[in-house]
Amino acid sequence: MKYYIISGEASGDLHASNLVKAIRLNDSTAQFRGWGGDLMRSAGVDVVKHYEELAFMGFLEVIANLRTILRNINVCKEDILAYQPDALILIDYPGFNLRIAKFAKLQGLKVYYYISPQVWAWKQSRVHDIKRDVDKMLVILPFEKIFYEKFAMDVDFVGHPLLDAIAERKSTNPQLSSDLQQIINKGKPIIALLPGSRRQEISVMLPLMLSVIPEFSRFSFVVAAAPSIEQSFYTGICGSTDVSVIEGKTYELLENAHAALVTSGTATLETALYRVPEVVCYKGNMISYQIAKRLIKVDYISLVNLVLGRESIKELIQAELNTTNLIKELKKVASDDDVRKRILNDYDELITLLGNEGASARAAEVIIHDLQQNITNSNK
Repeated sequence: MKYYIISGEASGDLHASNLVKAIRLNDSTAQFRGWGGDLMRSAGVDVVKHYEELAFMGFLEVIANLRTILRNINVCKEDILAYQPDALILIDYPGFNLRIAKFAKLQGLKVYYYISPQVWAWKQSRVHDIKRDVDKMLVILPFEKIFYEKFAMDVDFVGHPLLDAIAERKSTNPQLSSDLQQIINKGKPIIALLPGSRRQEISVMLPLMLSVIPEFSRFSFVVAAAPSIEQSFYTGICGSTDVSVIEGKTYELLENAHAALVTSGTATLETALYRVPEVVCYKGNMISYQIAKRLIKVDYISLVNLVLGRESIKELIQAELNTTNLIKELKKVASDDDVRKRILNDYDELITLLGNEGASARAAEVIIHDLQQNITNSNK
């Protein structure tokens, strides 16, 4: 069968690539085309456009780039029509994917949504569009299944794919890279800095994270650089600061980190699954933030706290995100044994709530079974 798959950021690229691998194990004839990144391409997807060309952050930024976004949507629609897939698989990225879902449904295509938009957090009215345009939701957070079932939707909780990605990495027992080994050889505990995957957020978050370094001389600071952004971008921000930058080795860094400063997003959950005590950071355009603050209906911005239903890790948001508060909270997670022990116990609970490994395989099984059932029903 032919599959068209769309992801619009680094985390979606990772999960899409693992889903593609799982589908291939169950469908030997599978062909893939879509929008994504390097990991999808390496998994055998014919990538039409890289997610780096799609990344616009915040309300004002979206408005400023609206012409480009609309042009991309039209290109995607035309490409789907030309490819004529048996199924369209959407990975998060709601602003783009929900428009494509509506179009695809009108064309009579089967539409699957893997990794739900955060409609439970804001713009809940979108759930009615999802119910109309999506054949099946494959959700990765336990409370999402409960949410969609309230709207009588066809939904399966498949578990979180990050558990798969991390387990796969551990099973290969990868050799430590030379650049990280050199850092470890200094004999100082490592504090990981994860400033995000988009240029815009990195340019805001990284300088703030770097500002704490003078207060933590007994630690080595290491920036996790996104593989899609050139090294010179990071070195330009870091300047003469005593910090190392490693590219495309976030998981390796987390495996060896003592604590972390993390920009809100999937990285907060990745850090928790590697059992690294962390402080969550977020600061965006003030107008965009004020708009979002009035629309978002959840108590926390990190997935760790959302799944646990309480503040386990500290979230420093907007005005609260400053050097003074960063130093205060980083000292707790890096040096206070009681705080560290409590956070690590919370991480154990988090992993239990997220379900066992095998999310990618379960999602692939659901999609293939549903497609086969649809073919059987059509032949009756």
